[in-house]
Amino acid sequence: MSSRRSERVWRSPRPPRDGPRERLARWGSAPLTDGELLTLLVGSGSASASAQSLARQMIERFAGLRRIGGASVAELQTISGLGAAKAAAVCAAFEVGRRVAGQELRPGTPVTDPEQVFRAFHSRVRDARQESFWVLLLDGRHRFGREVAITLGTLTASLVHPREVFGPAVREAAAAVVLVHNHPSGDARPSREDIAVTRRLARAGWLLGIPVLDHVVVADRGWSSLRELGALGGNSADDRF
Repeated sequence: MSSRRSERVWRSPRPPRDGPRERLARWGSAPLTDGELLTLLVGSGSASASAQSLARQMIERFAGLRRIGGASVAELQTISGLGAAKAAAVCAAFEVGRRVAGQELRPGTPVTDPEQVFRAFHSRVRDARQESFWVLLLDGRHRFGREVAITLGTLTASLVHPREVFGPAVREAAAAVVLVHNHPSGDARPSREDIAVTRRLARAGWLLGIPVLDHVVVADRGWSSLRELGALGGNSADDRF
């Protein structure tokens, strides 16, 4: 009876497969997939789902990065296992990207025309689902000081009150202001309510000696200037860009 000698074959262990973090460190961020980038943003998983699973669910729920970037913290939290902290981190990361991509206004930058305002805000609001309203505080030479977020929601006279707009301007001794708000519909044409609110604010600015230089409506497909449309009324000062 012949015997066969069994032989044990030793194989060297396979190197562990690189995860997204290792791949990014080695090759940079460009080769990573959308899911891998989101996995890194999420960080660790939860008790009910891994980081990879959370990333995959976000992509499936929102149909890609662009809509994820426009989602609110509350909307992101509809993903099972994605808590408030992780959702906030994702929102913050997308906002950083938008600000880098846009031509952000920096303190001391002269604000010269509505196109400049559009470029500064477009990447930030093009995916927004709600209207937002800002006031830009300028000095006597129309140099940018800072922006103040006034409200979130459909633009109405009840939401945008002169004291909310001009309070920061008075406190910080601004010489003029530019108003900005977005249209999530993508259509930059001002509504009747936009025009009514603008004229009310222009009148208040004229009384306070803080002229409204313009009100720029920013949308995905372009912008409109209420000054150029003659919508500031007869109470705006002669100051202009």
